[in-house]
Amino acid sequence: RPVDLAAAAAGGAAALPLLWGALHDYQRRRLLAFLDPHADPLGAGYAIIQAKIAVGSGQLFGKGLFAGTQNVLRFIPEQHTDFIFTVVGEELGFAGATVLLGLYGVWIWRALAIAAGARDRLGGLIATGIGAMMAFHVVVNIGMTVGLLPVTGIPLPLLSYGGTSLLTTLAATGLLLGVRARAWGARG
Repeated sequence: RPVDLAAAAAGGAAALPLLWGALHDYQRRRLLAFLDPHADPLGAGYAIIQAKIAVGSGQLFGKGLFAGTQNVLRFIPEQHTDFIFTVVGEELGFAGATVLLGLYGVWIWRALAIAAGARDRLGGLIATGIGAMMAFHVVVNIGMTVGLLPVTGIPLPLLSYGGTSLLTTLAATGLLLGVRARAWGARG
């Protein structure tokens, strides 16, 4: 009901000062940098500013592989992990970024299709959870790269450097394929 939503929103707004006091200093700086990155352009806002410059400089078709100036000159901190999408945006441009988003979209769509065709409720919940996990990682990583969300350090699946993220994504893909194989085995 709308009254319940309004009450929940009012309660959340009243709790904000308490939550702000519970945050660590670096967390407060990240949130303030998200709201106004130019207030601290050489500190907490530096990564956000450089990421926006990199993505914007890629324009429609990008500067070409390994030719991105923000990337090559190392203006972007953590460009191999947290800010890998800036490299894609600068070197491959809007077209390459759109293709990458399309590939993630196909992966998520297939996960949800597997969930819909699952043999039992558990398989459906597993597939839905894996699709939601992938969607969350993609949205948060790309959102923080283009300045729509605060910097959190969530990797971009299958692209960011790091074995744990890759291993988790591949294991999740294996679970999805297991759910699909079980559903197909039940039909045959």
